[in-house]
Amino acid sequence: MSNTVISVEHLSKQYDLGVIGTGTLTRDFERWWARARGKPDPYSPVVQDYSRRHADDSILALDDVSFTVQQGEALGIIGRNGAGKSTLLKILSRVTAPTSGVVKVKGRIGSLLEVGTGFHPELTGRENVYLNGAILGMKKAEVARKFDEIVAFSGVEKFIDTPVKRYSSGMYVRLAFAVAAHLDPEILIVDEVLAVGDAEFQKKCLGKMGDVAGEGRTVLFVSHNMGSIQNLCPRSMLLRLGKIVSMDQTSRVISEYLSASREPNVFYPNEGERLGTQRVRVEDFRIEPPNPATGLPARFILQLSVPESENQNLQADFSISFMTEQGSKIFQLHSGHIHHELSLKKGLNTITAEPEYLPLTPGKYLVNLWVGSGRIVYDWIPEALSFEVLPGSFDEGVLIDNRGYPVVVNARWKKA
Repeated sequence: MSNTVISVEHLSKQYDLGVIGTGTLTRDFERWWARARGKPDPYSPVVQDYSRRHADDSILALDDVSFTVQQGEALGIIGRNGAGKSTLLKILSRVTAPTSGVVKVKGRIGSLLEVGTGFHPELTGRENVYLNGAILGMKKAEVARKFDEIVAFSGVEKFIDTPVKRYSSGMYVRLAFAVAAHLDPEILIVDEVLAVGDAEFQKKCLGKMGDVAGEGRTVLFVSHNMGSIQNLCPRSMLLRLGKIVSMDQTSRVISEYLSASREPNVFYPNEGERLGTQRVRVEDFRIEPPNPATGLPARFILQLSVPESENQNLQADFSISFMTEQGSKIFQLHSGHIHHELSLKKGLNTITAEPEYLPLTPGKYLVNLWVGSGRIVYDWIPEALSFEVLPGSFDEGVLIDNRGYPVVVNARWKKA
């Protein structure tokens, strides 16, 4: 008897730019059936100018993808933003349908794809736990047996009877992960959404996913943190432009992923995976000098846009987070440390962060960008830029090299 729980054959997904669904699965099916028979689209606009359609009006998010996953396997999925990772997980979770290909899944799926997925904002945390259990086909008594464990793991006991629309993004993710992991799915699918949680909770989640795989259930995990992928997943898949370019031992796949690194000092807007309301958008980001040196000053420059539709200035905080190439977090510059938000006007705005010195040791690093106000995220861009730090020194002292520590701090040394 085969232990294959996920089988994907020649899977493709194409998005037509500017084309949206009808709003219901029934009407979407009727539209597809009409097109399959060569009939007019029953839900098309009265006037439709096909002369303006071009070959580049569509995006092939997945292109002829085939693979299998065995029972009890923890599979990592790696790739740059826009590679097709989230689209693949949405198809496996039955959130969206493929354009072509076959997907066969054995077992109940628990998925955590993005903040808010599967939760009704008007319902309380308690009601959403039972709702998700019902969606998974569980009886009320089965959910009740797991309820206390779910709430304890999430750490939102005080707010479990509060509508989830009032939750912070971190609280949302904590409860959503607890629900997905504890309602006994045969297959657990987790996207990069854990990035919004704190480090302690991320560690807790990774431990739980390891437990799930150890119990003979299957885990699919997408992350930009190569350390997390390495620790959890013996085997990984590398996606690039919608195609599988490698599927092997995780260490080998990570090496291939890092060797094909992007051009340094180039801002990548990463439209495929950036999050937020977009009331403020990061339009550009640069470092001066482009290759700063350890212990010397550096300037980090954000160019942001606020829509003309805004009728007043917006208040915002800014965060520039630094990571190793493997995705491990090192430190961040956060404007909230000055205890007040900065005001942004309509149109373009420039914000500059200038630390007294750069504490990074020589090597290559990645930058995440965040703009928000309190619990509201305006814009979040993972891996927005990569850059290299050159050897430098403090106060014309000895050159500092990388001895395995990514951060070095200057201090005054004296004999008492």
